[in-house]
Amino acid sequence: MLLLISFTSKSINEKPNILFILADDLGWTDLGCTGSDFYETPNIDNLRRSGVLFTHAYANAPNSAPSRACILTGLYTPQHGIYTVDSSERGKAENRKLIPMPNNTVLSTSFTTFPAILHANGYRTIHIGKWHLGSDADGNGPLNHGFDVNIAGDKNGAPYTYYYPFCSKNGRCLKNLNLNDSKDYYLTDRLTEEAIQQIRETKDQPFFLYMAHYAVHTPIEGREDLVDEYRHKSPGKKQNNPIYAAMIQSLDESVGRIVQVLKEENKLDNTLIVFFSDNGAMLDGISDNSPLRGGKGTPYEGGNRVPLIISYGNKIKANSTNKMNVMGVDFFPTFLDLAGIDIPKGLDGISLKKSILREENNKKRDLYFFFPAYLESYINPNTFRATPYSSIISGDWKLIYFFEDDTYELYNLKNDIGESKNLIHYHKSKALMLLNKLKSWEVEVKAPINFNTNSLYHK
Repeated sequence: MLLLISFTSKSINEKPNILFILADDLGWTDLGCTGSDFYETPNIDNLRRSGVLFTHAYANAPNSAPSRACILTGLYTPQHGIYTVDSSERGKAENRKLIPMPNNTVLSTSFTTFPAILHANGYRTIHIGKWHLGSDADGNGPLNHGFDVNIAGDKNGAPYTYYYPFCSKNGRCLKNLNLNDSKDYYLTDRLTEEAIQQIRETKDQPFFLYMAHYAVHTPIEGREDLVDEYRHKSPGKKQNNPIYAAMIQSLDESVGRIVQVLKEENKLDNTLIVFFSDNGAMLDGISDNSPLRGGKGTPYEGGNRVPLIISYGNKIKANSTNKMNVMGVDFFPTFLDLAGIDIPKGLDGISLKKSILREENNKKRDLYFFFPAYLESYINPNTFRATPYSSIISGDWKLIYFFEDDTYELYNLKNDIGESKNLIHYHKSKALMLLNKLKSWEVEVKAPINFNTNSLYHK
C-alpha cells in the first residue's frame, strides 16, 4: 500500500492541467497516424503532429480491468491482484490444464491512486466514462479513489448500448447521465458534452480529467450518418469495417471538440494531453492489427502494444517520435513529476518527464507481463486466446513463458514485429538470460507461482 501524502512544491497556478484520454480496445494501427488505411482520425493525427508518438508503448495487460488498475496504481498486476476481467477460469473447464490464480475484480481503496494524490495537491479531479474496477455504491468507484466527479463510471466493462438512454434490456443504465437527453444522442458524443462542461466549470484550479471512453469496445455500434459514409468508401487493404470506422471517427471527433474547448478557455498551452488505449484491438472481423500478431486477450504484440500520443503545448518538440519502451504503470509517476509533486516510493512505473520534454535521450528498459488466467476464444469455444503466461520485453527481444506446458517462445521484435518465427532453439543463451530476469522479477513482485514445479498449481 502507498502512503498518501500532500506536497506543494508548485503553486496551484503553475501546475499543468492533465487530460488523459483512454480509448477502449483501440489497436496499434487503428489511427491514421499509426498506419490505418481506412479509419479517419484527423484530430488525433493533429495531436500527434503537435507532440510525440511513442512507438513502443504497452498496456500492462491484454484486457481492460488489469490494464486500468495498473494505470491508476502505478503497480504491476501481481501487486494488486487484478489479472483479468471477471473470473480467471474462463472457457470450458475440461480444456483447462491448470487451476488459475484467483482474480480480484475491484480496486481496493487500500491502494493509493494518482488521482487521489492530485486531488490532495489542489487538482479538481474528474472521471468520465468507463471505470470497470468497482462502483461508488460498493466503495470502490471513482469517488472512492480521489475523484471529485464521476460521470458514467461503474463496474461495467462495456456500455449496454451506445444509444440513448444508454440502458440494457433489464433496465440497468449508465449513471449520472442526463436522462432528459434527446434520443439522437450517441454515447461517445454524450460523454464529450460532459467533458466540455466540466472543463468550462473548472476556473481557479488545475484539473485532471480522466476521459475514459467506452469506445471502441463492443457492442459494435456506430452513428448511422458516419456508418453510411464509410459504406460508400473504398475499403483499405487490411481494414474495411464501416461500423467500427464510424466508432473511431466519433472518438476522433471527441478529441477535436475537447481540444477546441481548451483553446477557447485559454487552457491548451498549459494542458498535458495523453492519448492511450487500454489494450489492443479486437479481431474476428472487427479490426486488423497487422503487422502485429494477435489482438485483445492474447500474449502477443497485438494484445498489448498500443498507440500513445502526448502533447503539451510548446514544451514538446512537435511531430517527434520516441522509441523508448513505456507502459501503463508509467503514467502515475509521470503525472506527479510534471505537476511538481513528489513521487511515492514503491511504484513499478518510471517518470517519462525528461523523455517527454526531450531532456534526455531514449533509453531501453525491461517490461514485464504476468497473466495467470484463461481467456476463451470468441470463435472456437474449445480453444483459448490466452492461457496462463508471463513474459518479458528486453531491448529488441521478447520471451513468453506458458505455464500449462512449461514451454517458451522467443522473438526478436526488431526483425520480426509480427512474431512469426520462434527463435527459442536458435538463441538459447539469450532465452536463458531473459528467463532469469523474468523469474527474478516474479520473485520481486511476489507473483503467485509455485516455483517448486515451475508452474501454477495443477489440478
